[in-house]
Amino acid sequence: MLTNAIGFFCEAAYHHADLAITWGKLWVKLKTHSAGGITDKDFALAQKIEQVALWRPPAGGPLEGTPNKFAKGG
Repeated sequence: MLTNAIGFFCEAAYHHADLAITWGKLWVKLKTHSAGGITDKDFALAQKIEQVALWRPPAGGPLEGTPNKFAKGG
């Protein structure tokens, strides 16, 4: 699901990430190829991806959420 969400954000932003996927892990690499490095566009997309990937339901809200820690930043 996260891979699809990242693909959606990249397509919507017209900026594409390199993804490496294995069981239980997903690596995202961002680089603006035309600039030859990392730009503000990469940071903005990374922030959006992290915001979605690490989202959890608010405590005490109607969405209980899982008790398991299944995603971490870093």
